[in-house]
Amino acid sequence: MSDAIAKRNVAVLVAAQGILGAQMPMIFTIAGLAGQSLAPNPCWATLPITMTVVGSMLTATPISAFMQRFGRAAGFALGAVGGAIGAAIGAWGLYSGSFVLFCLGALLTGSYMSAQGFYRFAAADTASEEFRAKAISWVMAGGLLSAVIGPQLVKLTADAYVVPFLGSYLAVIVLNLLGMGLFAGLRIPRPRPPAPGSDIGRSRGALLRNPVIAVAMICATVSYALMNLVMTSSPLAVVGCGFDKSNAADVVTAHVLAMYIPSFFTGHLIARFGAEKIIALGLAILACAGAVAMSGVQLENFFGALILLGIGWNFGFIGATTMLTAAQRPEERGRLQGLNDFVVFGGVTLASLSSGGLMNCSGGSVEVGWQFVNMAMVPFLVLAGGALIWLWLRPQEFRTR
Repeated sequence: MSDAIAKRNVAVLVAAQGILGAQMPMIFTIAGLAGQSLAPNPCWATLPITMTVVGSMLTATPISAFMQRFGRAAGFALGAVGGAIGAAIGAWGLYSGSFVLFCLGALLTGSYMSAQGFYRFAAADTASEEFRAKAISWVMAGGLLSAVIGPQLVKLTADAYVVPFLGSYLAVIVLNLLGMGLFAGLRIPRPRPPAPGSDIGRSRGALLRNPVIAVAMICATVSYALMNLVMTSSPLAVVGCGFDKSNAADVVTAHVLAMYIPSFFTGHLIARFGAEKIIALGLAILACAGAVAMSGVQLENFFGALILLGIGWNFGFIGATTMLTAAQRPEERGRLQGLNDFVVFGGVTLASLSSGGLMNCSGGSVEVGWQFVNMAMVPFLVLAGGALIWLWLRPQEFRTR
């Protein structure tokens, strides 16, 4: 019965990932272009994208605590409201020509991005141990829908009004207002408030000292941050190496498909081989992506590197999420998941800020900058790989401390 309910919840979350989640590829496609037209300095054009990631990092812990108290559906609806308000302020910024308002809207949009990040955890709430990895994987696969819907909406709405991209931001408002109704279909019990004197679970410090939790957070952060680091610079590198914008768009499309297509079988691989081995495979594939990128700047190098980058992110991030959910207790779910996403998106924020600097300020040419971006992956892959090896070498009882 629990897996029947879990499958219902997965269906709702996949729909939410596809419909509500479509706003994220929309925002990431047009925010930099819109920012370029509004920013007083072209160097700040991508600041709205960074502000969205910062907003996600800052709201991860509060939204997780809200869900722990009021339930998943209420938390997801709250995130959709934040997304609608952020898009409305962004539209106002576009209409009035205010870069400050536009960035403020981007910051509030991060609250939706944060709530969306908890879809994968919600998929595991009612799933059995055997179905948990598959549930997480299927919900992540819903990103394929958003990867198709979002860009098509941009094509339909970007030039719908005299002010460029205003129609796209109005469409994001509609997506949020209509999509939040999906969460009425969720059947996830609201966490019971702790009785006086009852066990409320481990503190944040104790959670971070747990070996499994610590390694899972390190691997999730490294997987997501390195994917963002390289993906953010890749369009600049493609165009800077003599190819046109359509080539850059094709490379990014291939990358996004590679991020989500493996989700149809990642859960099965985790169930068969274990989360730790799949994380290790993901890290190895990320390393291969860097090697392919550094071996040349032909178009096939960009395609190969970005496809491997997407697959490596999928294995590393979904594996780490599965590993984390297996180590949590029900009463500490909100505390741990909020802490995890705060750390993960903190790493993504740093990667987003660093990517442009490494690309544009690390050498005298685009090729050299692209080399530096990919070389920057090495120490973090060593960190995550070393953490996994350290965990493997510990006795089993050590992992539960």
